[in-house]
Order: sequence, then structure tokens, then C-alpha cells
Amino acid sequence: MIDQLPQGFRFAATYAGIRKKKNDDLALMISDRPAAAAGVFTQNQVRAAPVEVSAKHLAKTGGVARAIICNAGNANCATPTMNAVARETCRATAKTLSVKTSEILVCSTGVIGEPLDGSLIAGELETLAEIAEPGGFEAAAKAIMTTDTAHKVATAEVRTAEGTIRIAGMTKGAGMIQPNMATMLGFLFTDADLGPKPLTKMLRSAVDGSFNSISVDSDTSTNDTVFLLANGASQVRPTGIAREAFEKALAKVCEDLAVQIVRDGEGAKKLLRIYVDGAASDRDAKKLAREIANSPLVKTALAGADPNWGRILPAAGKAGVPFDPSKVDIYVNGFRVCMRGTRADFNEDEVQKTMEEPESVVRFHLRGKGRGQARFFTCDLTEEYIRINAEYRT
Repeated sequence: MIDQLPQGFRFAATYAGIRKKKNDDLALMISDRPAAAAGVFTQNQVRAAPVEVSAKHLAKTGGVARAIICNAGNANCATPTMNAVARETCRATAKTLSVKTSEILVCSTGVIGEPLDGSLIAGELETLAEIAEPGGFEAAAKAIMTTDTAHKVATAEVRTAEGTIRIAGMTKGAGMIQPNMATMLGFLFTDADLGPKPLTKMLRSAVDGSFNSISVDSDTSTNDTVFLLANGASQVRPTGIAREAFEKALAKVCEDLAVQIVRDGEGAKKLLRIYVDGAASDRDAKKLAREIANSPLVKTALAGADPNWGRILPAAGKAGVPFDPSKVDIYVNGFRVCMRGTRADFNEDEVQKTMEEPESVVRFHLRGKGRGQARFFTCDLTEEYIRINAEYRT
């Protein structure tokens, strides 16, 4: 049970019959007052109807929302009825809560290409609205899971002279993970008093350093979405130092959730933190880090605890970022394994032993005057990943 959730939000979950297994598959998240809302979405060219509808609602209201309705088990994507189902879900939710349709944000996650029966959602809305309470936060986090092995939540508090601001977040994701301006699904809530414009700026910054800096399998989803709602229930509007503290806390919550996703990567046993420094720019550094993170050879070497730096160097080399290999040093768990582009003097057994731990760190250092740096998170690639995805629909 999570204590100290943001004020003025209620949550509920139920089983609507969308997924095959009888686990909760529908979550409703309500703000008791109009909340400033910000969202970031997938940049995949194939976008699910909930993504399009939610983006339109945010644009229409200027960034105001009263609720999020989310189902698991079906992505409501790439079907003839997907738009009608997403719109009707919003209309039915708005009617149940006596708010405007445009104040409803909708999300779906699950199998792509299978029609979603919207009546399954509509039939549970009255019950969800009745049972919604602050204590339903974790139940909602569990209801949005697909191949996740555990629900993912994080919280933070920011103490100011005017009072305490609280932040809470939940996310889902374990496969089809390489966000591009979003995450799998992520819902963040705060009782801070902030408007849509600063909220959007803060969310984009927090997402860039967290959800946009992880990869499980290099695939992006059709449904990737992150929402941040701020309802002002704390009556605290952070400014100056307090605003900086709030932004740091938001970034910390997002990073916590992002790392939980990577740790729970499909079939994953190990987490890998990748640091790149010395690049010409932060953007170049991130490109290098992303290529290293996405390399199946790097990921399988991690799975086998193999300090094969010869997998890391060419992975960076295909990032499209010019660099001189003779100026590259690579470190694995603090041991320099590559110096100036060639093998360094290291004890392979000693490094291998450190890689058997649940977490490893790779540092890719470019000698020179470059100041660009980046951090990225990924996981190992195991046979279990193949099994999970081979049997995903069966």
C-alpha cells in the first residue's frame, strides 16, 4: 500500500473480460477537479486510436483533463472500428462522471489488430466510478499490465514553504520497448498547482532523461503514451527553488519507473547502465548509447557475463556518429577493457565475475575535447524473450 498519494485523485480497477485470463484489465483514474494535463506520444507511424483521440482532446481543451480510462489485453489498433471504440469509450466515461468528453484521456495496451468490444468497457464504468478511491492506485497499476511480471509505481514528496507537493506515477511495459518521445504507458499525478504549458515542458524534459533513455528490444509501440496531471489540490504553486525541486522530483520518479521497466524486460535477468562521454554533443552521445543498448550481441554478451568489448565498439560504430576508434576507452564495471581502440590489460575472469551480478555498467569514453554525454538503460537478451513473444497471442 502506497502512502502519501497526491490529493484529489481516485483510482479503480476491474476485470471487464478483455483479456483471456481473469485478471483486472480496466482502470479508471479520476481527478476530483479539473487538472492541467500534459502528454507525450509515440512517434511510430502506426498509431493506435487512443493516441490520436487523446492528443486531440488535449489540443481541444488546451491541456485540461478529468480522467484517464485505460484497458489492457487489446491495443485497439489497426482495426476498422478502433476510432469509433476510442471515441465511444470517452463519451461513455464522460457521461458517467458528468464531465466533458474532451476532458477524458483514453489508453489501450495489448494485442494489435484484434477488434476491441467497446461494450465491455462501457458496461463497467458505473462500477468503477462508484468504487474509485485514493487507495485504488496500486490496483490500477496492476490492471494495466500485459507481459509485466510486476506492477510498477513510484512516488515523491516536495516540501516547500507553502506546503507539501506529492507526485505519484505508474507505468507498464516489459517488451516492445524503445520509446521515441514516450513510454509504453505511463501515468503521473501531482497535486501541485501548475498550468498546462509549464507542465508540458517539465514532462518532456523528464521523459527525455528516463523513458526515452531505455531499451529492451529496440521496438517502439503503436500505443506509447505518458500523461501528467496536476490538479492543484495542494494549493501550492512551486516557484523558484521549489519549482526546481519539483522538476528534480518528477525526473526522479520517471527514472525510477523507467528502470523498473528495464529490470522487468521480457526474459531479462540483468540491468545494464550505459554511460557515454566525450562526444561532440549530448545528442551524439545519446545516439552512441542507444546503439550500444540495442545491440543483440551486447545484450547476449551481458546475459552470458562475457566481457567482450569487441561487441561494444562496433555497435557504437553504426550509430552514424563520426568518431576516431583509436581514441575510445571502454570500461566494464570499472575495469578498462579497451584502451585507445584496442584490448586493455585486464583480468577477464575478474571482470566476468562482476558481470554475473544483476547489474552492470559500461562506460564508453571518447578522448578529446568533446563535452557531450548521455546515460542509457537496457537489459540482457535471453531465450525466455523469444519464448514469451513466440507465444504472445497463443
